Amino acid sequence: MKLKLMRVRENAVLPKQATAGSAGYDLCACIEEPQTIAPGARAVFPSGLAAEIPAGTAGFIFTRSGLGIKKGIHVTNGVGVIDSDYRGEIHVGLHNLSVEPYTVQPGERIAQMIIMPYFAPEIVEVASLSDTERGAGGFGSTGK
Repeated sequence: MKLKLMRVRENAVLPKQATAGSAGYDLCACIEEPQTIAPGARAVFPSGLAAEIPAGTAGFIFTRSGLGIKKGIHVTNGVGVIDSDYRGEIHVGLHNLSVEPYTVQPGERIAQMIIMPYFAPEIVEVASLSDTERGAGGFGSTGK
């Protein structure tokens, strides 16, 4: 399987895995100048890249653990999804959940992209669902 990437901005950094066992490919901020995200604020950063993601898979954008745990900087929508038929520039939304401003530097690794398969079952409307031991028990129904 191949992931085709195209630079759409001159200073785009091709993503790479930090180690041979890394699941994610680090995405970098393709910006000209440092950009500060105030506490509680959100900002969107271009990656400078467009992708041809293989059919049957999608690109999932996750928070980098170091930024999330140490700095409180998270991917805005929890997990971003890049569909295999999208050919535009990949952007990353970041949310500063800390009480300190955070400055993103040009070329800084800001998120990680993992290519994973997904399932798209046919939707079938039914009048009832099969019974299970849990049934319709929701939050906390199996314990704390």
